[in-house]
Amino acid sequence: FFTGEIVVNEANFVKKCISTESCQDGLWGKLVCTNFKVSFIPHNSLPLQRFQCTHRLLGEHDISLACVEQVVTVNDVKGKQKILGSNQKLKFNPTELILYCKDFRIIRFRFDEAGPESAKKVCLAIAHYSHPADPQLLFGFEYVGKRYHGSTDETVNGIDPGGGLQTPLFDCSSDWDREIKRTGASEWRVCTINQGYFISPSLPEFFVVPVSLADQDLKQYACCFYSQRIPLWCWNHSSGSALVRMSNISDPLQQRKVEQRISSAIIKSHPLRSDVFKSDLDKNLPNIQDIQTALLKLRQICVIEPFEESEEKWLSSLDSSRWMEYVRTFLKHAVDVVYMLESRHVSVILIEKEDRDLSCVISCLVQLMCDPHCRSLHGFQGLIQKEWVMAGHRFLDRCNHLKKSDKEESPLFLLFLDCVWQLWNQYPAAFEFTEVYLTVLGDSMWVPVFSTFLFNCPRQRAEHSRDFASSKSIHLGQDQALRFPSVWDWSQQFSLKDQTLFNNPLYVGKIATCVQNGTVKTFTHRRSKKNYSSTMRGLPSAMRNGSLGPNDTLTRRNSLMLRLRSDLSQVREQQETPSERFIRDWFSRPVDLQGLLLPQLLPSHLSVWKLYFLRWVPEAQIPQGGPITAFHKLSLLTEEIEMLQNQLRQYNGAGCTPNNPHTEHSKMYFKATSTPHQSLVPPEYLSSSFPFSPMGNLCRPGILGTPLSKFLNGAKIWLSTETLANETI
Repeated sequence: FFTGEIVVNEANFVKKCISTESCQDGLWGKLVCTNFKVSFIPHNSLPLQRFQCTHRLLGEHDISLACVEQVVTVNDVKGKQKILGSNQKLKFNPTELILYCKDFRIIRFRFDEAGPESAKKVCLAIAHYSHPADPQLLFGFEYVGKRYHGSTDETVNGIDPGGGLQTPLFDCSSDWDREIKRTGASEWRVCTINQGYFISPSLPEFFVVPVSLADQDLKQYACCFYSQRIPLWCWNHSSGSALVRMSNISDPLQQRKVEQRISSAIIKSHPLRSDVFKSDLDKNLPNIQDIQTALLKLRQICVIEPFEESEEKWLSSLDSSRWMEYVRTFLKHAVDVVYMLESRHVSVILIEKEDRDLSCVISCLVQLMCDPHCRSLHGFQGLIQKEWVMAGHRFLDRCNHLKKSDKEESPLFLLFLDCVWQLWNQYPAAFEFTEVYLTVLGDSMWVPVFSTFLFNCPRQRAEHSRDFASSKSIHLGQDQALRFPSVWDWSQQFSLKDQTLFNNPLYVGKIATCVQNGTVKTFTHRRSKKNYSSTMRGLPSAMRNGSLGPNDTLTRRNSLMLRLRSDLSQVREQQETPSERFIRDWFSRPVDLQGLLLPQLLPSHLSVWKLYFLRWVPEAQIPQGGPITAFHKLSLLTEEIEMLQNQLRQYNGAGCTPNNPHTEHSKMYFKATSTPHQSLVPPEYLSSSFPFSPMGNLCRPGILGTPLSKFLNGAKIWLSTETLANETI
């Protein structure tokens, strides 16, 4: 157990069900509830699978309390069941406990041999501690208060103790200054009027505004905006167009005057004095309740309902959840914004009532499509820090860590990650990170230790930190708040070896800009040697715009759209808008992985994110199959090439062949051996769920010969010609 973690209750002689067929098979052990997690300690563990990652905060049989969605107790003798909440009574002795988790796991425990009172108490404890009444009761406060303060040898704020690039947290003016210089936004400046959160409670202390707007004007206009959220600069296009986000103007009498003043300042910041385009996100995108409803339906379809219906019925249910529809809607809206920035060369203002939800998704997607820096690991992390954390996305409410209001809960960040995965899936070589990284990042929301996903805004973090420090007599010194670790310090969760699963062997390195000592410089990643990118780290020569030809190594299903493209071309030319023409022209050219990326948006081009949504379903596993087999071979090729390059460097430098050709710090999880042909054989333990294992994480009757297997092998909803004709790319 960790510093600050205390055992609340426990029960012995508990059986954890590990079979999908029945509850007859299982692990016997002790079920423990702490103030951080539900932990099962088996008497005789299953042998640890060789590929399994070791989470430094959560063991193989642990579930963080924040990840528990629902606690269900069952007495199968009396035929009773009850969903437990905080401070509720349980009138029957449970024979079974089922935990429904936010990461799509379902965990079952049996109490056939456990004492009835101890079983009841541990169930009530889990229900109570998974519903904390106050943010300061979340484990992160105890963990940080006792582990970090009073110690000088711990890393804080996501700083990598190993050195190298650090993720900017945008909690100081220098981070914003560097971002201004990196994007060439010379007509924008860092504004400090919100220091101490004097103007707006939900804005960061530092943000960027047009040079032509004086601080006094901003203070005057702040009261006109919802929650005093002054417009925020997000990013600058190379043409000078800016991406800006703002809340609604709450004072109708001042609306026209303030809008004109803000628009005028943004126009002045553009070298061509181009106009401003306003995008109303509330009118064009689904609301947070719709997105939450879609996720609940998706969870029901993927992991709760048995896969015993017809293939068409299952796919129809998937479509009716509307999750994929919403993913497509957000991607399409981001493409529309990209068109305004890239083709029309005008600045864009994203308008949302509070500017804390939908704008986070769209602003990030636009930057991912336009800016290759945001597709690097540190660039992506900095993007989330800037547009989600510091911009005041309500992680505490949207993740529903306190289980207070279902109306406030909404998986916006998960939806964003799914949108990113769709881009990644179409252009894998354009991203430095892997889908394992995206999946683990989604899981990190439910580890209530990191400041990244724990608060609604920076001010809330500071206030709760001061209150908690005062109640626990913690001396903060010069710190303004408790030093919560950032999720970007991955060493908190994984070893360096396991972190190599985040590194994408397909990544085409690019020349990126950085700011050093106030000067814009460029640096090239080691993996950016173009002389071999087309054969190893790039895509096959036939690959264009995220699709592969039928004879390529990384095969991909042919799209019906490709077959019908010639038939539909005449129809489209007649009714094509400038935006559609821009998109069509872009797709007609070879893709530049270091430049603009646009997703293909027909429903047939978007896929279910199987590694996240189906990883715990045993029937969904493909032994020694799935994308991981390609990842394995590409990793070995990457490793082998770097070994040979290292040999050449040492040979040229020392004048002799090096004795030890292996690099000491490999960036690949799978490593080449001295016998390359043996290395290329996929290990027996690989499956499509790698590096996750569904063993013991989903216990319900298994259905064999179901449509799921066909779906995983490429079945799609076939669209009619009429449907495709009405779709736009």
